[in-house]
Amino acid sequence: MAKKQKPKNQHERTRVDHATEIAEDYVEAIAEILEEQDVCRVKDLAEHFAVSHVTVNRTVARLQRDGYVTTEPYSPVELTSQGAKLAKNSRRRHEIVLSFLIALGVTEETAATDTEGIEHHVSPETLSVMEAFISKAHH
Repeated sequence: MAKKQKPKNQHERTRVDHATEIAEDYVEAIAEILEEQDVCRVKDLAEHFAVSHVTVNRTVARLQRDGYVTTEPYSPVELTSQGAKLAKNSRRRHEIVLSFLIALGVTEETAATDTEGIEHHVSPETLSVMEAFISKAHH
């Protein structure tokens, strides 16, 4: 996860949390794109998130500064080992939350949308309980 400083106020905490969510979403997307096509470019991320190249460049620069990706101008984006670890953990959380919501009877479309918000805020304890629920539901 991104290095979290002690927030001075709730608004700062919200900004720090939001930056962490974006980092998780980006490294997860980069990992998926790399699996699909062996290379991830800024244009791939811009298409994936439906945002401008400028937005992607700014976010990738922050991810590079924080040690999650490496890239050079006009070169592909690659995950560092720290970025790959964050992507793996983020994907695992995503899959557990999605499976949990579906096991509860939420439609796949709604579960997919809701997972995008929940996955970033779920505590390790809640995630563990969700995982236990899923395994009981499948037996």
